[in-house]
Amino acid sequence: MLIGSKLINHESKTYFIAEIGSNFDGSFKRALKLIDIAKESGADAVKFQHYTADSLVSDEGFRNMGNSLSHQKDWSGSVFEVYDKASLNKQWTKELQEYTKSKGLGFITSPYSKDLIDYTYEYLDAIKIGSGDITWTEIIEYASKKKKPILLGTGASDLEDVDIAVKVINKHNNEFCIMQCNTNYEGKKEDFKYQNIFVLKEFKSRYPNAILGLSCHMPGHLSVLAAVSLGAKIIEKHFTDDNSRPGPDHKFAMNPKAWVDMVNETRKLEDLLGNNIKKIEDNELDTSIVQRRAIRLKRDMQANEIIKYEDISILRPCPKDAMKPSEVE
Repeated sequence: MLIGSKLINHESKTYFIAEIGSNFDGSFKRALKLIDIAKESGADAVKFQHYTADSLVSDEGFRNMGNSLSHQKDWSGSVFEVYDKASLNKQWTKELQEYTKSKGLGFITSPYSKDLIDYTYEYLDAIKIGSGDITWTEIIEYASKKKKPILLGTGASDLEDVDIAVKVINKHNNEFCIMQCNTNYEGKKEDFKYQNIFVLKEFKSRYPNAILGLSCHMPGHLSVLAAVSLGAKIIEKHFTDDNSRPGPDHKFAMNPKAWVDMVNETRKLEDLLGNNIKKIEDNELDTSIVQRRAIRLKRDMQANEIIKYEDISILRPCPKDAMKPSEVE
């Protein structure tokens, strides 16, 4: 699949998406600043979210539940109010996209309605379907018809949910990434046991033509390294310049230092993983000579003299023109 000018396949380097989300805190200038910092930190793309509170959440529905579930219990204000305050002004889309492109980054968003898909898709390098919409097959199909790469979040879902969503995408689009995700945003260390990175093996077997990815809300980058080692090629993490800022996403987002560490460690891991071709590596050429054994004569022998087993020994080194012990017969 192509995200902008970047080809992503099973051999490519890991593609990092900095999820700015609502961390621009209502400021256009701050959004531009975060794009700059994401670029400096080694991101390949930035991602925003396009929604309006009234097209995303039911104020009455959340109030009836007491606005007290999961990470939302710590929000100041109702769920509706927080989403309303955190929403992106869609009029900024073109300028944000142009600025992002000027920095050589991909531009991605999660558009949470048909109208917003229509409004944003011409600016996008890919469309992210958030985990919360995995069962809204109508919006998945609508997005897939736009012929942009689809990134499918699979948090808080089971395999049947994923199967149905992938089937819908495949009717119209064969460029998509399935992203393992755990949608608890509290970032507690005890939540590591719920990340289930191993499910990427099932995704690889079940959807061999899909790109694998991880959308992660845990602190640090251990989950990222685990996912990359199992074949993930796209990583999405929330991004901020300051974890102490107020707002729904700053606390569990990665700051620039953590982001740089993640990218650097992933690049090291990619070098370690290599490929599936077993060969004598370039840095082993000398040791393959000095550590391997060769068939050697124990004594000087005459031409045409028959060599017997007792005339030979198996000793190091093994120059290129030597006979291997496996050729002794």
